[in-house]
Parts: sequence; C-alpha cells; structure tokens
Amino acid sequence: MPGTLGPQSLRGLAHPLRVRILRVLREQGASTATRLAGLLGESSGATSYHLRQLAGYGFVEEEPRRGPGRERWWRPAVPEDAPVGLRAEAVADFQRVQDFLAVAGTVPDEWGGSVTIGNRALRLTPSQAAELLGRIDGVLADYPADQPGEEAPTDTGRVVFQWQSFPQIR
Repeated sequence: MPGTLGPQSLRGLAHPLRVRILRVLREQGASTATRLAGLLGESSGATSYHLRQLAGYGFVEEEPRRGPGRERWWRPAVPEDAPVGLRAEAVADFQRVQDFLAVAGTVPDEWGGSVTIGNRALRLTPSQAAELLGRIDGVLADYPADQPGEEAPTDTGRVVFQWQSFPQIR
C-alpha cells in the first residue's frame, strides 16, 4: 500500500467500480473477477482490469491458490498505512450510503424504524473511546452475521451497520 495519503494513492479509488469491488470483497470475502462481475452486473473483463488496478495501488491482493483451475482469487489487502486504509474504508462506506439514498424511497414501511444516518459528538478519553467501540462490537456480536452463500431466513434482510469513531482534530 502506498506510504502516504495523497493523490497518487487515492487514484486507485478514482473509478466507482473499484470502490464497489472493494466493498464487495470487504463484505463478502475473497472472490474472482467472474463472480464479482455477476454480483455487480459488469463484464468479467472490466472487473478483472479494475482488480489489477486496485492491486497495483495496494488495495487488494491475490489470495494464495484456492479452488480448482486457474481462477485468480482476490481479497482486500491488509493496509500497511492506516490513513490510506481508513480512507479506502471511508470511500467505500460513503458509496454504500449513496447507493442506499438512491433507492431509499423504495424501502418497505416495516424497515422505516431501522434506518438512520446521524452522529453524536461525545467527550471521551482515548480509553473511553476504545471501551465504547468494544461495547458496540459486543452488541453486534449478539446478532447473526451475514454469511455469503448461506441460505438466510425469508423474513430477514441484509442490514449494514456503519459507524465511525475518530478524535476531532481542531
């Protein structure tokens, strides 16, 4: 992954399809260009090209040999530089919210009480902020995680829970 956060490193996220590919890999795990093409409604040539671009900028990496045949499997790279990795996450999260807002009017009424976009400024010490994140993670662990490829109960829907926590630098 590039060592500094700047135009050169962010060029890897300049194309909307790259952001979508990265989001799917983070949410559903390793995949092939062909599988990603089907999930995203794109050609396998396009997903293959953009996977190589993401790899060139350090956002994805090839997964060691997996499955039969010559298929290349890709996974999100472990960020070596936290600001660049955080920026990639923020771009993907922003795109997810944008995608939702584009179809928000079609959300069935029964989901109305479960949708929110908001924020709350708190005054915390670093240890309190870490404790809060641990407690949130504990609450989320009480709910069934989405398991790609597994049959989900018909009365459930995939819900993405996003949040950010960072000190506000003045």
